[in-house]
Amino acid sequence: MARILFLTQVLPYPLDAGPKMRAYFVLRQLAKSHDVTVVSFVRPEDASESVSHLASFCQSVHTVPMVRSLALNVRAVAKATVSGLPAIIVRDEIRSMQRRIAYLVRDVGFDAVHADQTSMAQYALYARRVADPSRRPRIVFDVHNALHRIYGQMRADEPSLPRRLYLVRERAALERYERQLWPRFDGAVFVTAQDRAALGAPPEDRAGLTTIPICAATEDRALVTQVPDPKLVLHMGTMFWPPNAQGMLWFARSVWPRVLEQVPEARLAVIGRHPPEALVALNADSSIDVLGYVDDPAPYLAQTAAFIVPLHAGAGMRVKILDGWSWGLPIVTTSLGAEGIDVTNGADALVADDPAAFADAVIRLLQEPGLRQQLRDGGHNMALTAYNWQRRYEDWDRVYSEVLGS
Repeated sequence: MARILFLTQVLPYPLDAGPKMRAYFVLRQLAKSHDVTVVSFVRPEDASESVSHLASFCQSVHTVPMVRSLALNVRAVAKATVSGLPAIIVRDEIRSMQRRIAYLVRDVGFDAVHADQTSMAQYALYARRVADPSRRPRIVFDVHNALHRIYGQMRADEPSLPRRLYLVRERAALERYERQLWPRFDGAVFVTAQDRAALGAPPEDRAGLTTIPICAATEDRALVTQVPDPKLVLHMGTMFWPPNAQGMLWFARSVWPRVLEQVPEARLAVIGRHPPEALVALNADSSIDVLGYVDDPAPYLAQTAAFIVPLHAGAGMRVKILDGWSWGLPIVTTSLGAEGIDVTNGADALVADDPAAFADAVIRLLQEPGLRQQLRDGGHNMALTAYNWQRRYEDWDRVYSEVLGS
């Protein structure tokens, strides 16, 4: 049994976002065989009950407040311009996190330090640097996604010239940073083959180097009982994440009018924390509800004929597809939205990329109950088999065995 220090940028509970789901089930797997200490940034909305839940199966949980302000953002951009580092990495250099890690590494000692996401990789490297030379920990990096790909895709759709120039600069800085980052770790785990290639990692596995997809716990998600003749089109996601917001604006402006022409009684609901003003403004359309965060989405899930993933920017895996499959919802996604997931078009989801094709797929689900049932059955089976953490995350045991030499 090893002692593992698990570093995460988001408190991985409740499971209301993709990064949380990834970190949570990796934690659950590691805690089966190891003593795991968690150090996590926290935000005002993070509840003490969530910390207590994590502490119920971890050795201990330490929290550090995440500090955000306009002044710190300006400082980060200035420092990044001088150093050549990505601004989003510099922004997350928080001294209180460094102090907490240094205390734990020096006074407690660990066999391994686990960095969850790129933003925490700098802290794993810091932990190894400040540790007693006689007991320096091994370090493992869960990469999640290739961030520079996201910034490159966002640049193409950005109308503001200053913002576009910032995205160009940040994409280049991130690519340099990410490609040299993972080789510095004793173990690196990627989520998709596409991101693995984008970061310059070899396609062949070797000791401590592999690809493990994001998985879910189907047993924790009840299969939704749908109402007869559902007419709701639903999107759920973290709406302050620009790719989600951009995707929904594209859908509302370019796809939704086509849907209403054929199914005028259809309704669109958007659920997710902190939607930007441009999305909130869609509430002026009587057929659209931008709801923000919803504690219990069950009534909306029961009315859903089409669960949409209209993304045109992103990397890693879209956990919302795994959520939809776990609930038994019929899914329409772009090719990019399905990237890294073993989707079979027509069997467990419908895949479409241009406005006309995406609208046609949504209309079919609004009008064809047999197709809805087919996708419901196929998707739920995928969640139960291919993306069940209880089956797939034993691969994490192998990674740690290889890294620790046990």
